[in-house]
Amino acid sequence: MTTTESNLVEVERDGFVTWLTLNRPHRLNALSDELLVRLGEELDATAKTDARIVVIRGAGRAFCAGYDIAPDSAEVGYAAERSPVEDRDRLLGNIELFTRIWRHPQPVIAAVHGHCVAGGAQLASMCDITIVAEDATIMTSPALPLGGGYLSPLWVHRVGGQRAKLMSMDAGRRITGEEAEKWGWAAAAVPADQLHDYVRHTAHSIARTPGTLLRLKKEAVNRAVELEGVLTYARMGAETDALLHLTPEVIQTQSRIKELGLKGAIAEFNSEFEAQFGAARSN
Repeated sequence: MTTTESNLVEVERDGFVTWLTLNRPHRLNALSDELLVRLGEELDATAKTDARIVVIRGAGRAFCAGYDIAPDSAEVGYAAERSPVEDRDRLLGNIELFTRIWRHPQPVIAAVHGHCVAGGAQLASMCDITIVAEDATIMTSPALPLGGGYLSPLWVHRVGGQRAKLMSMDAGRRITGEEAEKWGWAAAAVPADQLHDYVRHTAHSIARTPGTLLRLKKEAVNRAVELEGVLTYARMGAETDALLHLTPEVIQTQSRIKELGLKGAIAEFNSEFEAQFGAARSN
């Protein structure tokens, strides 16, 4: 196995398998603009190699904690500094990157461990095969009402309308990797300490098939799924998200994140509910 390291995305060639590792472990691999650009560049570079399959994973304790909305991130308050159209175009730009994963000539596996939140779940949902650790935590939002369904339409094609609504409407709703497999969001769930070996074995098993055949097999299945509207699902949330980013309620939430920090804002949001119903949440 040979390794080429970069700052934000580590690239490893393992025979016909290429591993792309999101490398912001201090931020739980939260998606900054720079990380998204780098991921796109590495995907483009990998497409030109003889690799037959790509695996996307996260360094450290998490797969990906979503878009970076920490108080010191440029993401916080970004909608207030853009027009609705500019904000929509920015959100669609993220979707276009993830659509490049969907259309990538090599099949792409998401290897999910730890937290997989919001934009991280969006990324994993556009991969060809998602394999999760049984104890992984999957969420469609960062436990705060910050948008209007940017991710949830994409979940419809994997888990159905009712479950997509449940994950979207109940801020902070989470499921485990085991539940994600049962719901159909993930192809397989394995014990966390076996995830790497399981994914590597699966990737190399797939890579026994010549790359040209894999490409055509992927395109055949993609066409069937696209007839069900998956790419429309992926794009349609950007309009409502851009609109709601400029509502007083969301702007107030962004302000509280700046003042209290993300954890403090989440605690404040949950405090009244927890006082009435208790701290324990049902999954």
